[in-house]
Amino acid sequence: METKRLYRSDRDRVIAGVFGGLGKYFKVDPVVLRLVWIFVWIFTAFVPGIIAYLLAIVIIPKKSE
Repeated sequence: METKRLYRSDRDRVIAGVFGGLGKYFKVDPVVLRLVWIFVWIFTAFVPGIIAYLLAIVIIPKKSE
């Protein structure tokens, strides 16, 4: 049985593929995740959202096909 792993998406990406990978992992449309992130980003005065996204880019590996 193959384990489920979180990767950044190569195909469904806008900047780094973070939300494409999260969407595939959680079986949710990445557009919904991006909209939620935009609202969180705005209501937390921008900086925490940017830091979280940059950390996700560094922590979540890119899938090599």
